[in-house]
Order: sequence, then C-alpha cells, then structure tokens
Amino acid sequence: MTAQFRVAFGAALLLACATPAFARDLPRNAVPKGFVYLRAVAPTIAQDMRYAGYDNFTGRPLPGYEAAECVLRREVALALARVQADLARQNLSLKTYDCYRPARAVRAFWRWANNPRSGGAKRFYPHVHKAELFARGYIATRSRHSTGTTVDLTLIALPAPQPAPFERAAHYGPCTGPAAQRAPDNSLDLGTGFDCFDRKSYTGSAAVTPAQRHWRHVLKSAMAARGFHNYFREWWHYEFTGAPRRTYDFPILPRPSSATSP
Repeated sequence: MTAQFRVAFGAALLLACATPAFARDLPRNAVPKGFVYLRAVAPTIAQDMRYAGYDNFTGRPLPGYEAAECVLRREVALALARVQADLARQNLSLKTYDCYRPARAVRAFWRWANNPRSGGAKRFYPHVHKAELFARGYIATRSRHSTGTTVDLTLIALPAPQPAPFERAAHYGPCTGPAAQRAPDNSLDLGTGFDCFDRKSYTGSAAVTPAQRHWRHVLKSAMAARGFHNYFREWWHYEFTGAPRRTYDFPILPRPSSATSP
C-alpha cells in the first residue's frame, strides 16, 4: 500500500465514519434550534453565497445549498452584527461568501477533488493540482463550517458599488491576479479572490501590496475584537470561539418571509 493510497483511504474512511447531526422533521423553510438566518439578525451585511451558484472552484452549485442564504448559530450571527456595527463607523461593511455548510457539501468537495473527470474552475487553484487541495490544507474532510460557527467573508466600502454579473462562459483571470482581471466582485482588494488556493491567500503573506495587507489587518482586527479567530491559510476564513462544534447536515432553504430577529 503506497503512502498516497493510505492518505486517500484514511480520508475516505473518515468521511464514511463521520456521523453528522441531521435535522429531522424540520418544517419547510426552517433551521434547527439555535440557528438563524443572518438577514434576520444583521440585514445590512451583504451576502454573495458562492456555493449556491456557479462562481466557485467546482464550477457548479453544491449539494444542500437550495438558497443563497447565510445561516449561522445564533451567537455567531449576533457577534457578526456587532462587527458590522463597528465597521460602519469606518464606512465599511462585511460581505459573506459562505456560512453554515451542510456536511453533504463537504463530501461533495472530496468526490470532486478525487474525480479527474469532474472539471472545475482552475482559476481558483492556478498553481496546484486539485487532487492535492485536501493534503495541502485548503479543504478539510470535516469542516468547521458544518457546525455553523465559521464564516468566510470580506470587506466592502460604503456605499457599495454594484458588481458586474458573473458570466459562466467568461474567461476570468486567476484568483492571484489583479482584481480587474478576476471574476466580478464589489469587495475591497485584499490581494486574492475568495477561495484562492494559493500561498498568496495566507493572511500574513508578504506577496501582497501594503494596501491589500492593510485591509486584511482591518478585517482581522475587527473580527478578533468580537471573538473570531482567523485561519492562517485563508484571509477570509473566521471561526467564532467558544461556540458548540456539533456537525450538521440540514439543507439551506429559502428564508421564510415571516422570519424576524431573535
């Protein structure tokens, strides 16, 4: 048995043995107890939920993302609302790319990365083969996102400009390239695009400009002040400390019109 096979077999076994907490018998458009739609708590936070559409590294919507909505544990959403209020004093806003992530989507990542015929958007991983993304720590076999305690986000300046529409047939530049050549995004330029699997995305990377480093520092400081910890390989990835870490696999459904703030 080769070392490479042992790694792949072990990761596959971990996925098979994981037992996420499924939300059973939920009413339509509901979330489990303890979870909220971010729009009900912090409606001014912009949302660009990439895994519900085609602008992501797999090139297609992910299982479980039946609506482009940010869902989080209640305490995490409330902490984000406090970050948003802090940033508003600087004429800045948060924008989320991903929040709670169904465990089924994480399993879909594994199948995609290990299927040579599954395609994908190479602009998200311009300098690495997709089969290496798990081994290099860019994707995990069990994601903290599935606990509802972790969020991927960025900064936008207020008033926020309207981004150009994403075109599936367009040939956008790599995520490591100049912002004007990447896929459309109305965020501030933090040095790479979201989900850019490259060392340039490391929060402390020296390969970015002083201005890009400044905005990474602004985001990190604002999030840390409200209890969030950054993952060093991804400037956009933050986990709320102290929240329960139970894994879930309920689908993200459209937010009911009657939803109110907790």
